[in-house]
Amino acid sequence: MSPDEFEAVVDDVVLSLPEWVREAFDNLVILVEDEAGEALDPEGHGLLGLYTGIPLPERGADTTGNLPDEIRIFRLPHLALGLPDPELREEIARTVMHEIAHYFGIDDDHLEEIGWD
Repeated sequence: MSPDEFEAVVDDVVLSLPEWVREAFDNLVILVEDEAGEALDPEGHGLLGLYTGIPLPERGADTTGNLPDEIRIFRLPHLALGLPDPELREEIARTVMHEIAHYFGIDDDHLEEIGWD
C-alpha cells in the first residue's frame, strides 16, 4: 500500500466517525508517518500508532495555548503484518480508533476490558 493510499485509509476512518466525535477534536492533529523511530519506540516494538498529549478529560484552563495533541499512525509496521488488503484496512482502522480512544481518556486497561486491545 502506497503512502498516499495508507493516508487515504486513515482519512476515511476519521471521516466515518460520528459528527459528535469529530466535533470533540480540539487542538489535535492526526499524522501518518512511516515508522516511530528510536525516539518514540526505543525498544523497537514496531508501534502501529501513538497518542501524545493531554487527554480531553484531563484538560483544564491551564492547557490553553499548548501545542496540539498528536495521533501518529505508522505505515511500515502495519505493512509488516503481511495482511491482505481488507484485513490491513481493518487493522489501520482499529489503530486509529485505539489512539482516538486515548485522546478521549480511555486507557489500555479499559480498552482491553471492552475487547479493543
